[in-house]
Amino acid sequence: MSRRVRSASAWNRASARSSLSSFTTPLYNRSVVRCQAPSTTSGGRSGAVRQNRRVPVHEITEPDDDRIADYRALTDVELRTRWEPPHGLFIAEGELVLRRALRAGYAPRSFLVDAKRVDQLADLDTGDAPVYAASPDVLQRATGFHVHRGVLASFRRKPLPDPAEVLAAARRVVILEDVNNHTNLGAIYRGAAALGVDAVLLSPTCADPLYRRSVRVSMGEVFAVPYAKFERWPAGLDQVREAGFTVLAMTPASDAVPIQRLTPAQRERAALLLGAEGPGLTEAAQAASDVKVVLPMRRGVDSLNVAAAAAVAFWELGRDDPV
Repeated sequence: MSRRVRSASAWNRASARSSLSSFTTPLYNRSVVRCQAPSTTSGGRSGAVRQNRRVPVHEITEPDDDRIADYRALTDVELRTRWEPPHGLFIAEGELVLRRALRAGYAPRSFLVDAKRVDQLADLDTGDAPVYAASPDVLQRATGFHVHRGVLASFRRKPLPDPAEVLAAARRVVILEDVNNHTNLGAIYRGAAALGVDAVLLSPTCADPLYRRSVRVSMGEVFAVPYAKFERWPAGLDQVREAGFTVLAMTPASDAVPIQRLTPAQRERAALLLGAEGPGLTEAAQAASDVKVVLPMRRGVDSLNVAAAAAVAFWELGRDDPV
C-alpha cells in the first residue's frame, strides 16, 4: 500500500467522527466553474460546448472541506451506518445509480464528482443541490477509497412505509431475516426487481438497503422495489399471513418440500423467507412459517449463497408469469 493511501486512511480515521457530527449547510465562498454539456455538429461529432448555466460547479481542493462532509470516510461501515439513517441521507455511487435515484423521486442534497466528469451531470435537473468537483486525489483522501466511477451523490431518504401498506400492493414478496452482508442484500434486490418480486420486507436486524455498497451492487434497483421493516420479529410474520400470503421458509431441513413441488395455492401469494448467509433462518422464524421449502442440491452441495438461492427461488415461483 502506498504512503499516500496509508495517510489517507489515517486522515479518515482521525477526522471522520468529528466531521460527521455536523452535516453542514454548503457554503459558496470558493471558486465556481460551470457544468457544460457537449452539443453535436450536423455530422454527429462533438462540436461547440453548450454551457448549462443552471448547474454551477464548486471546486473542492481540500479533503476536509465541510461542504463535502456527507462523503467523509465512506469505507467505515460502522460509522456510516450509525450516521446515515439518523441524518436521513444515503450515498449513491456511479452515474447510472444516481440517475435511477433521481428517477425514483429521491431528492439530492449534493453531488461530488471527479473534475474531469462534470459534463456527465450537465443534462440533469439537480434542483438546489450543489455540485462539487475535485481531483481524484482529493476524492480519495476525503472518501477513503479510489472513486473509480468518478461520480457520487448524497440523497435524502424517504419515510419508510408500514409493512401493511407494502403487503397490500404486492402479490409476491421476499422476507429477509438478519441479512447483514451488503453485497448479498444488494444482489437480492436486483434479483427481486428482475424476477417478479413485488416487495422486500426486513427483520429489525437486517442491514440498511440504502448503504452505498448495497445500492451499487443492486445497480440502483433498491429504488425500484418497495420495502419496509418489521418492528417485531418473528411476530411480523403473522401480519404477512393475515394479508393472505403463504410464508415459505427456505431451509435445507430434511422435512422441507422441494420448491418445484409447491401447490398452486402455495404459489399464489408467496412470501419467501430467507436467512443470513451461514446460520440461515432461526428456529423461531421457521416455526412461524407455513411451509419449509428447499432447493434440491446435487453432488453433496448443501446450499447456495443466499443471493443466488433467492434468485433461483424467485425464478421458480414466477416461472408461469406472463412475460
